[in-house]
Amino acid sequence: MLTVLMFVVFFLLLFISLPVAFALGIAAVVTLFIDSGWSSLALIPSIMYSSISSFTLLAIPFFVLAGVIMGYSGISKRLIDFAYLAFGHRKNGMVIVTIVAAFFFSAISGSGPATVAAMGTILIPALVKNGFKPESASALVASSGSLGIILPPSIAFIVFGVIASDFISISIGRLFIAGIVPGILLAASLLITSIIINKKDKKRNENVKEEISIVEKAPAIEIIKAFFKALLGLMIPVIILGGIYSGIFTPTEAAVVAVFYSLIVGLVFYRELKLKDLSKILIDASVQSAVIMIIIGIASLFSYIITTQQVAETITSNVLSLTTNQAVLLLIVAVILLIIGTFIDAISAFYIFVPLLMPVLLEVGVDPTTIGVMMTVGLAIGLFTPPVGLNLFVASGISGVSSEGIVRGAGPYLVASLVVLLLVMFFPIISNGLPNLLDV
Repeated sequence: MLTVLMFVVFFLLLFISLPVAFALGIAAVVTLFIDSGWSSLALIPSIMYSSISSFTLLAIPFFVLAGVIMGYSGISKRLIDFAYLAFGHRKNGMVIVTIVAAFFFSAISGSGPATVAAMGTILIPALVKNGFKPESASALVASSGSLGIILPPSIAFIVFGVIASDFISISIGRLFIAGIVPGILLAASLLITSIIINKKDKKRNENVKEEISIVEKAPAIEIIKAFFKALLGLMIPVIILGGIYSGIFTPTEAAVVAVFYSLIVGLVFYRELKLKDLSKILIDASVQSAVIMIIIGIASLFSYIITTQQVAETITSNVLSLTTNQAVLLLIVAVILLIIGTFIDAISAFYIFVPLLMPVLLEVGVDPTTIGVMMTVGLAIGLFTPPVGLNLFVASGISGVSSEGIVRGAGPYLVASLVVLLLVMFFPIISNGLPNLLDV
């Protein structure tokens, strides 16, 4: 009953538009107080501190810092320039440019909103000139930004790995590698969907002239030059994954390496990063990291109550008494993730639902890597799904299109992403094939 009360309070607070972190915290504190009175409140600092003092979670602020440094270093512009010269002359070239740029920048930033912010100012106007309606252009950039939490280095995978370790041993490195193939599938599905939408938009707008935004085929030497200009940025995910896979460093150490590498690239090679920018970079990274760590600390209170009240055991026994069919349970979990993803961010959702759902899925034989990838893909869809889809608000702020308009344009991308989610759920080789091949 205490847990039911906690969830009721939580969703009531969300309903009145209270920020997710505050809703989580108030619901947990109220539940603790009702359960044990004032004495239980003394546990709150120790619970929150122990949840964020993990060595593995230390990777988060370093990856955030590396991403901010990359943003100041002009890496996103070089990636887009290379993609534009390589693919811009082709039919549906700007669509390809957008997906390719999103894919590579996602593999650098590890963040959905950061990917949308880095690409949106350049690509949304270019897509509109190429025949997209503003709503469709903004929706494409917002949905492609969801790759940020699927492709490594993914902050979401780090958080999932830490929480899942209470149930089964799984390495962050394996989760990173497991996200590559699903990320490629999602990128391909968005690309196909975008091409179909682009054709329809151009039919509605007969005045579109493709030559406005599609350049003539660039000489090979220009493409090669653009590639080498972007190469230092493209090497970041290679260094991170290569170091983790080879055992040279852990994911946390990889994050530190990424910081120093991006600093050297920005200061020495690209020279767009100035020493005077470092104070702004540290402030931006500190704010972003603080938001994430506060959410983790508060969400851990929720997870603590779920554990101490033995809610997971109760749910597991009750659910398995109804059905042990793996396919049915996977579909139920997918629906839960899609609904929850429309209200709360991935980190909060992991702390609430991994303790509840993982025991059930493990009991019916679902692979833990598949669980992590499936949950991450499902919650990634929430990044461009209302009412709390953060990518939607970032794209809206850049394009000037209302979030409601972007939601209408995002419908086809939602369908395409759901197809990928189903593939990940029912074909474990998609998430496990590459990690097993590399023996991670």
